[in-house]
Amino acid sequence: MTPGPRTPPLDLLGVGAGPFNLSLAALADGVPGLRAAFHEQRAAFHWHPGLLIEGATLQVPFLADLVSLVEPTSPWSYLNYIKVRRRLFPFYFAERFHIHRSEFDNYLRWVSTELPSTRFGHRVDTVAWDAGQGAFAVEFTRLGPDGETLRTGLTHARNLALGVGTAPHVPESLRELVRDPASLVLHSADYLAQRDRLLAARHITVVGSGQSGAEVLLDLLRSRPEGAEGLTWLARTPAFAPMEYSKIGLEQFTPDYTRYFHGLPQATRDRLLPRQWQLYKGVSGDTLGDIHDELYRRSLGGDWPDVTLTPGIEVTGAATTGEGRIELSVEHGQQEAKGRLVTDAVVLATGYRERPIGTLLAALDPYIVRDEAGRPQVDAAQRLVLATEIAGSVFVQNAERHTHGVGTPDLGLAAWRSAVIVNALTGKEFYPLPERTAFTTFGLGTQDRDGGERGTSARPAEERR
Repeated sequence: MTPGPRTPPLDLLGVGAGPFNLSLAALADGVPGLRAAFHEQRAAFHWHPGLLIEGATLQVPFLADLVSLVEPTSPWSYLNYIKVRRRLFPFYFAERFHIHRSEFDNYLRWVSTELPSTRFGHRVDTVAWDAGQGAFAVEFTRLGPDGETLRTGLTHARNLALGVGTAPHVPESLRELVRDPASLVLHSADYLAQRDRLLAARHITVVGSGQSGAEVLLDLLRSRPEGAEGLTWLARTPAFAPMEYSKIGLEQFTPDYTRYFHGLPQATRDRLLPRQWQLYKGVSGDTLGDIHDELYRRSLGGDWPDVTLTPGIEVTGAATTGEGRIELSVEHGQQEAKGRLVTDAVVLATGYRERPIGTLLAALDPYIVRDEAGRPQVDAAQRLVLATEIAGSVFVQNAERHTHGVGTPDLGLAAWRSAVIVNALTGKEFYPLPERTAFTTFGLGTQDRDGGERGTSARPAEERR
């Protein structure tokens, strides 16, 4: 029997279909002749379902959708989604620049189901370089709706895009209690699923100073009886501080700043990132204001609400008591003091960490170029730096904070980063990108569009663009 013709390799295989790879899929959909597929092990798209708290809004404008900051006329824009849903006039009159988080989740799910390149229920298991094919050999498993194995398969792709996302981070000292179903200790990613149990608890402690912690605290506060709130909010940061949201300050989330950061020595990047916590670990000023307003309203009768807000605190240990309560060991850095806090439930708004990809890329590990800390090097076009034996590219999304800075997980850079990848794939500027995106000049010696120095020049104000 004569074998049939061999299927040519895909031009791009995406591993994961979260918001960032979904952005890449949407922009790749507009490139004629580009053969792409995006494999996602989940049965359907959901974006942080445990934190779709009623009334919660995005911290970025709706223009930070999958495509608009690169190609606003794309059929995959948020505005086109509103048009398809016949809701343009209600949206127009609502005058909402920051849309509800649940609506953004609906938009992303709509794109994920309408795009022809997405493959849900497909788990990528291993990746290896096939020199004979001149492509990556990708083994995958087709999963049923309950996660059961239906079949296995093999496909080839000249290039990969890793968008496996992040996973909830639980501090080591609390992992045992999180795994214990009898103790009410959970990550904020599971908040809505456990909300009823939490509201029945006598006292609840929220750990974490970011937006998630603030939103959880506010939702609990609004739902607890006055005078018996029983809430504590702890954070390691020195203050419950607002996120940087000034117009000039936000220019650190531009491609200009990303390029500047990428050009810094690695040791400098590593020193800089922890100092920028207010860019991504702060809280919306509106949310902080809402918390204060609710606390103030509850104090009008002269009594203080039963709510404790304490920054500068680190949780160093945890255990259950004989009465079934939870005892947290805490330290205050500025006071250099230790103490304990007894509570009935703990919500850990302790952020997310990049999912490990070592097992997935085990066969490629000898070819990955790493920095002194053992982390993969990522070039300006979002590609892992690989040995010359590998002719294909492995692009990464939201796994390069150590090389690209605080904008890595920011939705506002999703479309730009995806366009950079598409342009690298096509070998041309398929999506024209601006050379300058910020009024701020980061560093010395950068070149402006006319070829002159932009770092230290004293050009007249009217010449600045």
